[in-house]
Amino acid sequence: MFFACLVCANLQAAKNFPPVSELPLSPELPNPLVMFDGKPVLSQNDWFNKRRPELKGLFQYYEYGYFPPPVKIKSSVDYVDKNFLGGKATLKLVTIAFGPPQSPPLHLMLVIPNQRKDPAPVFLGINFSGNHALVTDTNVPLPPGWMNSQYAGVTGARAKDEGRGKQAGAWAIEQSVDRGYAVATFFGGEIQPDQLAATNGVRSLFHGSKDSEHDWGTIAAWAWGLQRAVDYLETDKDVDKTKIAVVGHSRLGKATMLAAAFDERIALAIPSQAGCGGTSPARGKTGESVKKINDSFPHWFCGEFKEFNDQPGRLPFDQHCLIALCAPRPVLLSNATEDTWSNPQGQFEMLLAADKVYRFVGAEGVASEKMPEVGKLMDSTLGYYIRPGKHSMTKGDWKIFLDFADKHFGKPQGK
Repeated sequence: MFFACLVCANLQAAKNFPPVSELPLSPELPNPLVMFDGKPVLSQNDWFNKRRPELKGLFQYYEYGYFPPPVKIKSSVDYVDKNFLGGKATLKLVTIAFGPPQSPPLHLMLVIPNQRKDPAPVFLGINFSGNHALVTDTNVPLPPGWMNSQYAGVTGARAKDEGRGKQAGAWAIEQSVDRGYAVATFFGGEIQPDQLAATNGVRSLFHGSKDSEHDWGTIAAWAWGLQRAVDYLETDKDVDKTKIAVVGHSRLGKATMLAAAFDERIALAIPSQAGCGGTSPARGKTGESVKKINDSFPHWFCGEFKEFNDQPGRLPFDQHCLIALCAPRPVLLSNATEDTWSNPQGQFEMLLAADKVYRFVGAEGVASEKMPEVGKLMDSTLGYYIRPGKHSMTKGDWKIFLDFADKHFGKPQGK
């Protein structure tokens, strides 16, 4: 009944949104503090109860597709090792099941520091190539389903043991444990394979709209998976449920940004090099365009988003509005100088454009209108970091993520 009501509500809301051809064409960024009908947002109450819900509806209708409702999860802790990382941490392997029996479960790997007085703050993120690729421990199983053959240790689109530990440097889990943080992660292909014609993910089982042009895309499916992992983390007594940070790189950074914007249980967001459809402007002239991303990855967004391929100026929002949906929660955009495809300068401009909303609700925004120097963290509530190098996530990046979390969560006790 709840699902049927939600779909009906989505359809009713959609009736208020015009076809793309009737949207005004504007090269300027839409003002997040002006309603769709042109009326100004006059109070914080207007923002949280009128404009914020409206923007969530607009993003779903025109870009990401409509989310299905949350579902009740069933979780089981299948394996515990209290002497993980030489005794520094406890490893938990958790199965999160939901929906009908054919629904794909999530296999969450949770690593919790042992030296702590209180529940640990936690970084939650989706990984590209399986939990086993982040550690060398053979007790962490291989994911059973499809995996992109571009990743190490993948043969015939299936993960093999040769890939174990190959992404350990990109996640640097022990560094987070040493700083007092837990790390939780799962393989994105379990919630939804990154394939155009995938039939074994959640998009085939759950729907937020009866209209296929406005049903959710793969980015939204991954974001929804992050939210189901949050459902579990809220129940784990070793984790501080008020200090859940989400982190993701590239396409998974897009999902990270979307999950945080739509779920206030997420206390801090770090989308790394998220680019077009994530944290860089659709109206931007640098890097990946709306047309290019839709042509290359037609399953990532809803069908309606393709109508903006040659006219992104008709979008009634831009990605600064997605960042603004997180206000007053901290957001850090992380970039690299050689990753022009992700438009680092444009991403900083998105922070500047979201700043007015943060200040409107009484929060700090961006510390300076000038981009920070390469290699220097701007750790304001709307934070920014750019380092030398290319499109990747590194141990050095994680140090910055931890520094940012320390600033806004406070250092974990005993650290």
